[in-house]
Amino acid sequence: MDEKTVEAVRAAVSAAESDIIQFLRDIVAIPSMDGQIREVGERIADEMEKLGFDDMWFDRMGNIVGRIGNGPVTLVYDSHIDTVGIGDPSAWEWDPFEGKVENGILYARGACDEKGSTPGMVYGLAIAKMHGLLDGVTAYYFGNMEEWCDGIAPNALVEVEGIRPDFVVIGEPTKMQVYRGHKGRVEMKVVAKGRSAHAASNELGDNAIYKLLPVIAGVRDLGPKLGDHPFLGKGKITVTDMKVKTPSINAVPDEATIWIDRRVTFGETKERALQEVADLIPPENREKGDVWVEILQYNEPSYTGFVFPVEKYFPAWALEEEHPLVQAGLKAYELYFGQPTRTGKWNFSTNGIYWMGKAGIPSIGFGPGDEIYAHTVEEQVPLQEVVDATGFYALLPALIKGLKAK
Repeated sequence: MDEKTVEAVRAAVSAAESDIIQFLRDIVAIPSMDGQIREVGERIADEMEKLGFDDMWFDRMGNIVGRIGNGPVTLVYDSHIDTVGIGDPSAWEWDPFEGKVENGILYARGACDEKGSTPGMVYGLAIAKMHGLLDGVTAYYFGNMEEWCDGIAPNALVEVEGIRPDFVVIGEPTKMQVYRGHKGRVEMKVVAKGRSAHAASNELGDNAIYKLLPVIAGVRDLGPKLGDHPFLGKGKITVTDMKVKTPSINAVPDEATIWIDRRVTFGETKERALQEVADLIPPENREKGDVWVEILQYNEPSYTGFVFPVEKYFPAWALEEEHPLVQAGLKAYELYFGQPTRTGKWNFSTNGIYWMGKAGIPSIGFGPGDEIYAHTVEEQVPLQEVVDATGFYALLPALIKGLKAK
């Protein structure tokens, strides 16, 4: 790619800067919690139509899809446009949706996780088409719901909608580096059954909570025994929730459940993760069958009523530094910014667990912001990064055309 083309892309990004920033302000101002993304999806569709995308539609799950270009190599830009809730409203010093801009940083719910990548992806693809960088490529912008079940939206896009890309770029925050993987996750619950009795005669009951105490202690102490990997890091495990069924607060509980988040690294399987927890259940309870562990299932309907049942197992994944897609990402950055960037990994989980982890589709991450601000009342993204990311998204399609045959 010659410098003249790169300079033309820089000029186009600069000319669109105010529109890119306003677009971001518009979409963070639209609440999209609990997978309710219809309204924000409509706003994104309006922008894609204005910019000359070839087609825009909502898929059956309710994710917004835009297509631009018409070539044999297919590329998906993946940005989830749902967010977590705002928690305690009094904890925010500004309106979490209107947000505020201070020292060039936008503070708002979803600014970092992950609406911040949407303007750059949408404008970047339009600029790519304008300068012939989409020749030979069919590109999709995929604005989806991810917060409650990683990977379910791309899983449905491939298996239900029939769109299986050759390459994917995930827009979760990467500090403007090229990310190439992250640990996976297994979500489990341990259920204990007991027998209720009046608390005044507790010896007549069988307290379900007490049956979970060895498991809770075992999970607490399991960390040092978990796997490790030079790139992805160490596996982790923690108890994240507990609920009890009891006739009253003056009765012995007859059922108790804990939920466990198990982060898995390379070399760890869901079967191993499940067995590690099963081994923490005392032998007498295993024999009686009154305490057991199981992997969670997700079968909640989307806002359209669409149901896509999946097991809540999310594999670890990574591309090698030398992978052609990783190298294309590094090249796109260097061309646009005139200096190299680094590769890295996320600490949290993304839709990459499906794209690369389950489907084996080469994927990288690139997005503005830092994941440490996700889900916090300090959620933020530097606006200059939002604008600059547009250049990366515009140049990358031209660098992946020859990769499919390889």
